[in-house]
Amino acid sequence: MSSAMYQRMRANPKFQELVARRGRFAWTLAVVVLMMFYGFVMVVAFSPASLGQPVTEGSRLTVGVAVELFMFIFFWVLTAVYVKRANSEFDELTQQIVKEAWKEEK
Repeated sequence: MSSAMYQRMRANPKFQELVARRGRFAWTLAVVVLMMFYGFVMVVAFSPASLGQPVTEGSRLTVGVAVELFMFIFFWVLTAVYVKRANSEFDELTQQIVKEAWKEEK
């Protein structure tokens, strides 16, 4: 690809839309992950006894282990959500941008 083609792609309004939408989505997911992770760390730091409580009376499973397991699964789900959206919406926009740049090249 020529540098002129890259310039056309960057000038395309769909490219600006792609960058903005993907960036907003990635930052949203990052904020969710960081809030959950650091929230958990803050609970560990300031109220560790609450995490050591059993989930139910007589249970060996503690609140801390249950929360951490939930977080682990939730982070995998968020990754799957991002991949699904990237493979559909973001890839579709990327293909349109490339297609339009190739048309202009010819």
